[in-house]
Amino acid sequence: MFSKFKRKFKSLRFRKESFTHTGKWTLYFFIIGIIAGMGSVVFHYLCQLGVHYFMDMMAGYRPPPPAGEHHLFPPTDVRFSQWVLLFLPALGGILSGWIVYTFAPEAEGHGTDAAIDAYHRKGGFIRGAVPIVKTIASAITLTTGGSGGREGPIAQIGAGFGSFMATTLKLSDRERRIMMAAGIGAGVGSIFRAPLAGALFAAEVLYKDPEFESEVIIPAGISSVVAYCVFCLVFGWGSLFESPDFQFRNPLELGPYLVLAFVLVATGVFYVKAFYGITRLFRSFKKIPNHIKPAIGGLCTGIIGFFWPHTLAFGYGFVQQALDPGTLINTLTIPFLFSLAIGKVMTTSFSIGSGGSGGVFGPSIVIGGAMGGVVGKLFHSIMPGIVAEPGAFVIVGMAGFFTAVSNTPISTIIFVSEMTNSYHLLLPSLLVCLVAYGASERWTIYEKQVKSKIESPAHAGEFFVDILQAIRVSDLMHVVKKVELIPQDMSFHDFKNYFSKTKQHYFPVMNEDKRLIGIFSSTDIRGVLFATGIEDLIRVKDICTSDMIVTTPSDDLNSVLQKFTTKNIDSLPVVRDDDHGVLIGMLDRRAVISFYNDMIKEMKNRTEL
Repeated sequence: MFSKFKRKFKSLRFRKESFTHTGKWTLYFFIIGIIAGMGSVVFHYLCQLGVHYFMDMMAGYRPPPPAGEHHLFPPTDVRFSQWVLLFLPALGGILSGWIVYTFAPEAEGHGTDAAIDAYHRKGGFIRGAVPIVKTIASAITLTTGGSGGREGPIAQIGAGFGSFMATTLKLSDRERRIMMAAGIGAGVGSIFRAPLAGALFAAEVLYKDPEFESEVIIPAGISSVVAYCVFCLVFGWGSLFESPDFQFRNPLELGPYLVLAFVLVATGVFYVKAFYGITRLFRSFKKIPNHIKPAIGGLCTGIIGFFWPHTLAFGYGFVQQALDPGTLINTLTIPFLFSLAIGKVMTTSFSIGSGGSGGVFGPSIVIGGAMGGVVGKLFHSIMPGIVAEPGAFVIVGMAGFFTAVSNTPISTIIFVSEMTNSYHLLLPSLLVCLVAYGASERWTIYEKQVKSKIESPAHAGEFFVDILQAIRVSDLMHVVKKVELIPQDMSFHDFKNYFSKTKQHYFPVMNEDKRLIGIFSSTDIRGVLFATGIEDLIRVKDICTSDMIVTTPSDDLNSVLQKFTTKNIDSLPVVRDDDHGVLIGMLDRRAVISFYNDMIKEMKNRTEL
């Protein structure tokens, strides 16, 4: 009776501890979500403020907003001036460059890549100054005409707070990584009003392969939902874009969608190569101070914007126009959409690649939507009976293009569906995204992504054990050495003669039935090696130990290495699984380590193909 009560008490205590543990972590993720949501609110307000005072008041340029956002400030009466637009991005580059390279040089570029790098290689640690510097510098870059997205800075804001909180609470590197990733999901999910996609994005963007960091999804989901609610309580509910209820009804339409996929791949490769080509170009300017480079990039951006103003700043409003069937067919021309896509590639490359601060997801949405509009309009003019709604190609183009440059097919499909409130295009989106992913897997806008978990330093220890457990001694039979067994009645005098002619260090001993009964090493014979007068009296069975550590063909390498280290031995007898008295040979520690290294090398070569 007492033991039954004791078991019940232990069970209740375990449940209470488990509940307390879950509640504590849920609270942590709620706090991360609240802070990330507030960060999104502040960043969005700064962007609105910057657009009003820089682009509107100085240049008279008022780019259209998406349907889910409205200008917080009334427009000014300033007349539009292309000449001001020419130099405005350079002004933003000077200001943001000075801020970044003075206070936090690691905040330059697109912040999502920095967060990915922190996850894999820095134990999730991000300096506390980085989110603050990133917020201010990105707001200046983007609102003075620099082309970029909001997800990079807001990802670093959420990730930075998650990292700071974990460090303050003295949590482990693994826990810090999870909280940092939760911050990424919260920031991205809130600023783009896509909480589910934000959580999936934080788990998927870490790897080039279609692989999710499973331990991140639930924490990022909790934080993303909370951050989304905080953001929408301030700026209103609803999706970022408004789109008609496009339907997929004709299987023949998959042909044009397949063409769209390859167009997006070609554009995506151009985007990645242009972005990193310009990045390397600016890094090669060793004599130019780093804080000046964003100004030069801003001037190049301004030159493009002088001729194509629609390629500056965010560009979401032009995607919104393309989603309107009447505007897309009657107003937006193919040259305009094409110039929006190609110009956006170049302005983003110059704005961010020169050292400016901003994200790359936002421009990808605009580029993909514009190219989708181009392909949709072309096929609508050729086969209007099949492609009746070219606006659907804009939505699918948004998803397919970002998949092509980021290796995140699943989260991107959900992203675009949530951002446009359109869920009836999942089938063509899935086709385009999977084809785009398969054709462009070699290229990615996120250089810090790793191939898979096995390539991640964050999981190095886990996979070391997993790989060892997957290899059996039977896989190493080609390196198992055949050795002669020493008869147990051999005199030490005879053994000395044998020992002088062999390179063996371990000597298995057999009985008269030729069965293994013991083993000894060259170290074990030191005590009698130079003794005189007893060589003929001592037998090998007097030296050997019968308490042997052996291995079998079915043992895995993890257990083999543990046996090597148990008594610090360099060679193990390999015996049959069903009969430990039958010796197969000797397995050396060096051979095991060499085989493991060869396996790792082969696996790395395979993943790089």
